[in-house]
Amino acid sequence: MERHEIMEAMTELKLYGMRAGFDEITGKGLARREDIYPLITSLIRAEHTHRQARSISYRIGGAKFPVLKDLDTFVFAGTPVDEGRVRELATGSFLDGRRNAIFIGGTGTGKTHLCIAVASAVIRAHARGRFFNLVDLVNQLEQEKAAGRSGRLVEKLLRYDLIVIDELGYLPFSQSGGQLLFHLISKLYENTSLLITTNLAFADWPQCHYEDVRALRAGRQPSRPAQRRRPIRN
Repeated sequence: MERHEIMEAMTELKLYGMRAGFDEITGKGLARREDIYPLITSLIRAEHTHRQARSISYRIGGAKFPVLKDLDTFVFAGTPVDEGRVRELATGSFLDGRRNAIFIGGTGTGKTHLCIAVASAVIRAHARGRFFNLVDLVNQLEQEKAAGRSGRLVEKLLRYDLIVIDELGYLPFSQSGGQLLFHLISKLYENTSLLITTNLAFADWPQCHYEDVRALRAGRQPSRPAQRRRPIRN
């Protein structure tokens, strides 16, 4: 095959990484008089790297983060944040047990930064996740109910490994919205991990209009045994 035929074939087979690295890899290989197998190995590695990068980009884009953050840009010094625990969360080990984490702190303490950094690290590694501002999420649930399509969103979210809910307690919402949100969380519980940021201590959660607040304080669904979740305070 001529070069242009090889390039066309790679395009047709969607071997975009291999196509992008073809000239450089083959040029260096021929200059060093390498055998064909090392050349093929290098081309396959180029394709694998390209596909990994595309997969990460797709998952990060699908998460709908308002902005990307990472742990290396967060200044832990001088804060009460447990850096070790946060970095452990960023490994994604909590996903295996469908565990949850709550980031508690006042305005400007960095809880959203940390939450997005943890979520994006986990998503880059392997997971599928989705970010929601809490008020936007409640609005979606109310619109879904008004349209007679209740349950569609929760079915979609159950396919994710991780759901991020940001800014619990910053703005009030209706009692019906709180009921819909609690129903959503109860459905996700033990099926999908949750990361939640809030400026409220657990004792103040009733103002969010949740039903069965005692169950939420214990980190469980009503009538189901559960393990208490330890909050990360900052």
